[in-house]
Amino acid sequence: MTLPRPWLWLSLAAALLAGAGSVVGLVATSRVYGRETALLADTAVAQDVVNLALAAPAMAALAVAAARGSVRSHLCLLGLLAFTVYNYAIYAFSLHFGPLFLVWVGVLGLALFALIGSVSAVDVAQVESRFAHRAMPRTAGFLVAVALLFGAVWMSEIVPDLVAGRPSTSASDWRVPSNPVHVLDLAFFLPALALSGVLLLRRHPMGYATVVGQLVWIASTCLPILVVPFVSSARGHEAVWAIEAPIGILCAVTLVVLGLLLRRMSGPPEGRPSQPD
Repeated sequence: MTLPRPWLWLSLAAALLAGAGSVVGLVATSRVYGRETALLADTAVAQDVVNLALAAPAMAALAVAAARGSVRSHLCLLGLLAFTVYNYAIYAFSLHFGPLFLVWVGVLGLALFALIGSVSAVDVAQVESRFAHRAMPRTAGFLVAVALLFGAVWMSEIVPDLVAGRPSTSASDWRVPSNPVHVLDLAFFLPALALSGVLLLRRHPMGYATVVGQLVWIASTCLPILVVPFVSSARGHEAVWAIEAPIGILCAVTLVVLGLLLRRMSGPPEGRPSQPD
């Protein structure tokens, strides 16, 4: 299972453009994020740090490894591409129009098409064979539980705001019409997370094909949240440290589950000779 060249080049282009944009965002923070609220600017800077230090280099490395036939790299790449689509949709739709607008739109488009192409290139039967059609109820339950947990947390804010007839509380903190995280999570990412869990529980081939990427997405999404308080403190803003413990625990548990899952894929597919992994 090798990543076709078009999706390799799109992934590399997205990683390169994202890294370059993050450098500019960190070097010229006031120029790029000067019109945002302190919280939104700190969040964007934290995202730039994670993009530059981890997401962009890892996405490029995984894309190259996937093009050379690594099944595990291919599946992990899906999660980082989804993470990039998720965050650059927020950049493009929620931050003020400015010098990096075309960069954000470019990364969003490149990552989205790379994600679609990379998903279509997955050899579902081979991935299912790597897992030997094992039942993985705890991993499946973890995906569903995370989806339900975050859905409940978001609804605990949304419903009271709607009933009271007031603007979204969290959107007001960012001074945007609605919280883009709520929109993306409730419309796309949390349902996809739950669906992967249900399919995995039913031993459906697409459950096996998507579970690794979903875990990578969860862990990656935790990282900017963990970095935000450090950025806020460094920039002289009020830092909210209470979020560190629950998100840190979620990230750690996700990485453990992901590590155990990747170990299950260490052998060659059933009935096939050993190949790059």
